[in-house]
Amino acid sequence: MSTASLPLDPYADAPGASPVRFLHRLNPLAKLLGPAPAMVVLVFVRDVATPVAFLVLAYAIVLVGARMTARLASMLVLIPVLAAAMGLGFALWTDPAHVADTVPLLRLGDWTLSRGALWTGIATGLRLAAIIALALIAGITTTGPDLARSLVQQLRVPYRIGYTAIAAFRFVPRFRRELEIIRQAHRVRAAGHLRGPIAAVGRSVGSVVPLLAGAIRHAERVALAMDARAFGAYPDRTERHPVPFRTRDTVFVILLSAASAVLFWVFFPWGL
Repeated sequence: MSTASLPLDPYADAPGASPVRFLHRLNPLAKLLGPAPAMVVLVFVRDVATPVAFLVLAYAIVLVGARMTARLASMLVLIPVLAAAMGLGFALWTDPAHVADTVPLLRLGDWTLSRGALWTGIATGLRLAAIIALALIAGITTTGPDLARSLVQQLRVPYRIGYTAIAAFRFVPRFRRELEIIRQAHRVRAAGHLRGPIAAVGRSVGSVVPLLAGAIRHAERVALAMDARAFGAYPDRTERHPVPFRTRDTVFVILLSAASAVLFWVFFPWGL
């Protein structure tokens, strides 16, 4: 059966990028350490200008440093929509007693939406959106295996944990491919000609047993392969794919931390 239509492995090594798309060539730990201080401080921010400034910073870094894909474009569009939805939701949940001295904007019976509640909801939604956008710097340009390798190589996480995580990451795309093959086999055998919710549930249940059997076979093969390579027998392992922490990674962390400090100094209402 042809596998040309099957989904690509999302955990495979990332393809090469142009020199401008610098995020793909940075160490995963650098992309985590750079925005981490700003993400922590943003939890305590209550104004609107500060999270907006960090949203602009995160979008600028991602648009310049990452390859534009349909997945990235959808996330960049979804974050403002999510911020608006969360802002409205938090505005509805704000305790009216805390904003009783602000101007009412909407009245429905005994319920009142005040300007203070709306402002609080918008600030909270923007704060969460800014944190998500900063997390996108590492999340959209880092693969799971590279992150596990960097944890083993730079933070000295035991390789038994790191390489086990890499093996677990590889299970996900394999299960996706096997599930697609099972569904294709069902269609070839005319097992999916029925329509409706009951038929959909029946098809899903019919895929569980072969998918589980394939998972068990794959787990056994992985265990045998790890035993054959003396996995866990020695304190250290040689690295097939080194993920070094270079000078450019240090420069990225310093520059992003400095930019975050400047934004906090300019926008954060220190007098409140």
